[in-house]
Amino acid sequence: MESTMKELGDSASVLDLDPKTAVGGGVEDVYGEDFATEDQLITPWTVSVASGYSLLRDPRHNKGLAFTEKERDAHYLSGLLPPVVLSQQLQEKKLMNSIRQYQLPIQKYMAMMELEERNERLFYKLLIDNVEELLPVVYTPTVGEACQKYGSIFRRPQGLYISLKEKGRVLDVLKNWPERSIQVIVVTDGERILGLGDLGCQCLPITIDVGTNNEKLLNDEFYIGLKQRRATGQEYSELLHEFMSAVKQCYGEKVLIQFEDFANHNAFELLAKYRTSHLVFNDDIQGTASVVLAGVVSALKILGGSLADHKFLFLGAGEAGTGIAELIALEMSKRTNTPLEECRKRIYLVDSKGLIVKSRLESLQHFKQPWAHEHESVKTLLEAVNTLKPTVLIGASGMGKTFTKEVIEAMSSFNEKPLIMALSNPTSQAECTAEEAYTWSKGKAIFASGSPFDPVEYEGKVFVPGQGNNAYIFPGFGLGVVMSGAIRVHDDMLLAASEALAEQVTDAEYEKGLIYPPFSKIRKISAEIAAKVAAKAYELGLASRIPRPASLVKYAESCMYSPVYRNYR
Repeated sequence: MESTMKELGDSASVLDLDPKTAVGGGVEDVYGEDFATEDQLITPWTVSVASGYSLLRDPRHNKGLAFTEKERDAHYLSGLLPPVVLSQQLQEKKLMNSIRQYQLPIQKYMAMMELEERNERLFYKLLIDNVEELLPVVYTPTVGEACQKYGSIFRRPQGLYISLKEKGRVLDVLKNWPERSIQVIVVTDGERILGLGDLGCQCLPITIDVGTNNEKLLNDEFYIGLKQRRATGQEYSELLHEFMSAVKQCYGEKVLIQFEDFANHNAFELLAKYRTSHLVFNDDIQGTASVVLAGVVSALKILGGSLADHKFLFLGAGEAGTGIAELIALEMSKRTNTPLEECRKRIYLVDSKGLIVKSRLESLQHFKQPWAHEHESVKTLLEAVNTLKPTVLIGASGMGKTFTKEVIEAMSSFNEKPLIMALSNPTSQAECTAEEAYTWSKGKAIFASGSPFDPVEYEGKVFVPGQGNNAYIFPGFGLGVVMSGAIRVHDDMLLAASEALAEQVTDAEYEKGLIYPPFSKIRKISAEIAAKVAAKAYELGLASRIPRPASLVKYAESCMYSPVYRNYR
């Protein structure tokens, strides 16, 4: 990189460089900045050089009151801004003070979204520097409320909306997006948002709008999507296939497509259908599984024993539940060199009809069938707990308050340290709260949840709950896939991500009862995960980025976005 910088000299523009030689390697230089240091001058290009009023309205390049006097003169901003010049740090301090004045989380969410719409770098600077405070605002649990009210709070589109009206011309719709270098796409059809169900046309980067079965939305005058019942069968499959084909045609073979919030019946089918022909990843099946496995592996240092020594019971047998169970079984198989089918026998699942057992096999959906064990019929979770005596209880049901006092007390009666993971989002859908888990177990439980909970004091001791949040995994996983130029996602790459996350927990954090590292370290964590995922891609022969970087961690860090303001010519 240093030699390249010397060749550039002081007068060369990053726009004159061959983009294929960018320092990001597999991660393309979308912003035209990889060759520029943060104190080097760049040009604020849009379609042309942004200046004047248009520059202030361009969120990618707008710096608000941080434009210097020299920049104001050069870009026709004189008189369009008050005379004061503020640093980015002072802007950040001012905005955080303002955001903290709001009483309701949804108000904070709207303030953050408004900031993103006018000043992209300042938005990410706030988020990076205050991640533990702001992640619950822009992500779970507040994002659940935002999705429910999205039609009412909608201001301007930030992604692509592909509806049944565009069937037959999806490729043309993709070409309307102003960027040409796309490396990761997150796509949803909105049928199963968190634990909230069908929310129709909402706010992910690409929304496939096939209608909604949510009566409230169909009767809402402010709903922004198609007001019709969901398309199913051939009509649905044809639109999704057209989208998948158009993505590959428009952006190439190595664009990572992340499926998000699809209902069970479509999620498994789409992943199975496209995982051998496209670079795809389902966050609800694979991302959730990876982060939960990391928590379980990490918890072994507190629980003792090996993975195979423990017995697992799940409440919920949908995408998340079966995905987590399968990844735990895969890791168990890998560690013990035992057939996968044998490892599955350590894992039991309860759905709405009770324990999944062999006698129910013919009526089970295909993704539940591997978990149908030889066992007598069990109708309730409490009965399953008392009968099976699991050491680990995992909730992925989307049903709040299902880990009752009786369930937690039963888990605590035969386990010195029961691992309780109440993973359903948002907070209202959590199987139990942190306070309930610690109180009902009399301080014995090791607890983690999907949404954040505050520390709990019980009999003079403070317990800090962990958060098994997918945000630990998918940023680093996606970076690892992209920077290695991986052509397919393999299950071993998910195992590598889990192991990398588990390794980030320190002894001091274990002493607090934590099984996940703090989110304040998320960029370091993501770099470590990306490096392990990329290393596994190289090991499996799936990486196309040649030569392999000498240090994958440093390479991952070099590929990360910096929100620091740039100086303009």
